Amino acid sequence: MNDYSAPALDKGLDILELLAETAGGLSQSEIAEASGRSVGQIFRMLATLERRGYVLRDAQSGLYFNSMKLFDLAHRHPPLRALITAATPAMRALAENVKQSCNLSVLDADRVRVIAQVESPADFGYRVRIGALFPVESTATGAVLSGRETLLVRPDPLQAGITDVVAAIRDSRDATIAAITVPYVSTTFSGIPVDTVATATDATALAISERLAGLAGLAGLRGLTGLTGLAGLAGSTEASARLDP
Repeated sequence: MNDYSAPALDKGLDILELLAETAGGLSQSEIAEASGRSVGQIFRMLATLERRGYVLRDAQSGLYFNSMKLFDLAHRHPPLRALITAATPAMRALAENVKQSCNLSVLDADRVRVIAQVESPADFGYRVRIGALFPVESTATGAVLSGRETLLVRPDPLQAGITDVVAAIRDSRDATIAAITVPYVSTTFSGIPVDTVATATDATALAISERLAGLAGLAGLRGLTGLTGLAGLAGSTEASARLDP
């Protein structure tokens, strides 16, 4: 295989990936040290990335951060945009009916990527950040996205008091392309039983699947896998969630 290297592109991608993994921003010298390059090697690259809007530089601290541009680019892709557009109204109805939050996820290489979120209309709820990453092998959402389950209800291994209710969104060939997850908050305020929530979540996933099947020009929905890796560069790759009071 021929090695068609592009050193300048490698430098730019290294910087974007490095900043994506750093929550607090990095200085020019820190970027150079972490990437194994000299300050002179990355100076022009940083200037170009800043000029094109891919990174931001804080005027006071001099630290560099990724902007939201890659996130925006990822969401311009027609299949991903169509999936979110088709799913959001149904997710809002689900959240309203079961008084719990819900989120939409796809596979991103070997991880679960959250691409949409609807918060609970109740005074409490569990919220997951859009763009958050979770492991496939140890999560209920990962099991569904991997095709091992179509509907799964089980305690969350990371958050006590949360039961994950996950249903598969499937394409016309009956292949799982996304999953809708309700992180069910088990408290005395949870007036709707988890079994009822599971039934409603399954029905919502089916409705989204049917809507997608009825939309024209979505033959490329299978290309979602790996596509949302672009979105991850717009922020930290650490999964984050919080329990709202």
